[in-house]
Order: sequence, then structure tokens, then C-alpha cells
Amino acid sequence: MKIITCMKWIPDTSEAELSIASGGKDIKKDDLDYDLNDWDRFAIEEAVQLKEKYDGEVTAISVAPEDAEEMLRECLARGADEAFQIWNDAFEGSDGFVIARALAEFIRKRPFDIIVTGTLAEDDGGGQVGGMLGAMLGVPSATLVSRIEIADGKARFRRELEGGLYENIEMELPAVISVATGLNEPRFVSIRAVRKVASIDIPTVDLDELGLDESQVGHSGSRISVEKVFLPPEGEGAEIIKGSTEEAAARLAEILKEKGVL
Repeated sequence: MKIITCMKWIPDTSEAELSIASGGKDIKKDDLDYDLNDWDRFAIEEAVQLKEKYDGEVTAISVAPEDAEEMLRECLARGADEAFQIWNDAFEGSDGFVIARALAEFIRKRPFDIIVTGTLAEDDGGGQVGGMLGAMLGVPSATLVSRIEIADGKARFRRELEGGLYENIEMELPAVISVATGLNEPRFVSIRAVRKVASIDIPTVDLDELGLDESQVGHSGSRISVEKVFLPPEGEGAEIIKGSTEEAAARLAEILKEKGVL
């Protein structure tokens, strides 16, 4: 079984003091650390588990700059058999459509049975690439998948719905599966595993090899244009209501009346 998994290299904003870059269309990223998108960590684990269960091979790919090589080495340490980095400086500012297009142009030249991605990226929360990738390759796709089984050339899987509900779906392979978090337990990456893959070559794929030019990537090729990025206004803060239950209830009622709720 040929399995391809798509990774994203994102800035870690969880503990950072964010500020807006000049031009007002992005945040300042110069001092931010980068890491593998958490949803994609579940995707690479699921890809490797499918490899182990169905005797397959895993290829990890990412549209990301040179620094992202460490992320792809992490994928190799987790069990991927090979990794490829797609990049040219012209990709800077690309939206989900451009990323999906680059991935599709790379993948269509390779045999595959299943493509595994994360459903969302933590930086923009777009959730677009998996579905667009399936459409560009002409294969079925599904998102928020929480369990996968392969049999008789078909993928049988459970998909999360709203309100704690699930649906069971069957699709012909090849297909694109975008997974939810929590469908597996990503394995611990040992130092020994990291050292083992340290010398493996990770080729960089350029625009020419994809059959694309600079007008088709970056801001020029994107379908989404960001007009403005801003930080949400700070509120006045919360009021801590103290006192007995009766006193707290009276104060709460008073506040609600002041706000026009009661």
C-alpha cells in the first residue's frame, strides 16, 4: 500500500505575545518558534499505523521553507520511509488553494492508495487543503475521520459530526482522508530514532519540477486575499462576585439589570 501524508510547518503562538507586522496583513513571525501542526502529528501516526497493518510505504511531503526540514526528519523518525520538501521563495504568502495545487502536482506523478492529512491547521484553521487536494486529483475525500480500516480496495471509516454524532462511510481507493485529533496516540520519538534518520536525504522539489511558474503560487496564485489582520480589543475584565450565596445572587441580578438582560 502506497500512503502519502501531507504536513504543515506552523508558527507556535500558544505562549507568544503577538503583534501585527508592518502592512497589517499578518502577524510578526521573526521571533516565533515553528513546529509540526498538531493535527498533522495524528495524520503521520495514522499513516504509519496503516503502513504497519497493511504492509505499506509512507511518503511525507510538505510545502515549507528550508527550516522545516527538521519537521520532515521527525516524520522519518516516526516511521515514514521517505520525505520531500516542496519550496521556492515564490511560495511565500500562498493560500490553501496554492498549497493544495502544489501537493497535487507532486502527487499525481506518483502512485498512491491513500493520502492522509490533518483536517485543520492550527495557524489559520482553514480546513481546505484536504478537500481541494481530493478534487484536484479526482479522488474522493473526507474530513474529521476518527477511525480507518482498509479492505477489498476500499476505505471504511468513522467520521465525526456535530453534537457528538458519528457516521460510517465507505469509499473506493485511492482517496484523501483528513483525520481528527485523538484517533490515535502519536508515538514517542526516541533520540535513537532521530539519529537513525539524520543522514537521510530529503530532496527539495522546485517549481519547475511541479510544472508551475511564479504567477501560479504565492500571492499571485492565491484565491484568498487578506485585507487586514488585527488583535481583538481587550475587554474590561471580569468582576469577581464575593459574599454569601444570597449576596452573590443579588449582585448578579443587579448586573443583569444594568446590562438590560432583566
